[in-house]
Amino acid sequence: MEIIDNIPVSLDTESVVSALKLSKRNPFIEKTVAELLEKTESTARPKVLYSVSYLEEKNDDSVRIEGVLFKSRVLRKNLENTERVFPYIVTAGTELEKIEPDHENYMKVFCFDAIKELVLEHALSYMEQVITETYALANTAHMNPGSLSDWPISEQRLLFSLFGDVESLIGVRLTERFLMDPIKSVSGIYFPTEVDFKSCMLCKRHPCVKRRAQYDPEMARKYR
Repeated sequence: MEIIDNIPVSLDTESVVSALKLSKRNPFIEKTVAELLEKTESTARPKVLYSVSYLEEKNDDSVRIEGVLFKSRVLRKNLENTERVFPYIVTAGTELEKIEPDHENYMKVFCFDAIKELVLEHALSYMEQVITETYALANTAHMNPGSLSDWPISEQRLLFSLFGDVESLIGVRLTERFLMDPIKSVSGIYFPTEVDFKSCMLCKRHPCVKRRAQYDPEMARKYR
């Protein structure tokens, strides 16, 4: 089990404004973002928790990893040719939750939410770089509980069980509905692969602001 809690955070106003997807530039918003970034860079401490885990069993629509049985036909198919995977939990950190913009200032809340999302994305990219370089991986992909109906969010509890007391380790806890707190957190299984895979390729949901790839009907047929 590995914890990474020294992730450098360096964001600029331009990248945050771009993430907001505004139709035109707004000096007031840019000033708001700049002010929030000052607080963020001195406060943010994103964290990564991951482990090197091994598959113990492969069934038709499930896999057993370190004694924990995960039920997902898609996950099972993705892990067909690998025996080693990297379960992970990444969070923007509890520290950012202490920064409380005026909740009546909806634009400031909107901007700060975008900043926290970028901190999370940066931490996830940092983890991917560490894993690929440390374990000499080439092509990789990941899956997250709840990203597809085939792997329900309730399995988040099983993923957390691989790490023990996650809250004491990196400050992330599961709610009764299997959501993570802080909300700017993500969990999943990272794995080596020979094909380009993103869960979005199997999902017809539209529109989706977090879509990372177009729905691929041919790939969807392969996973049935």
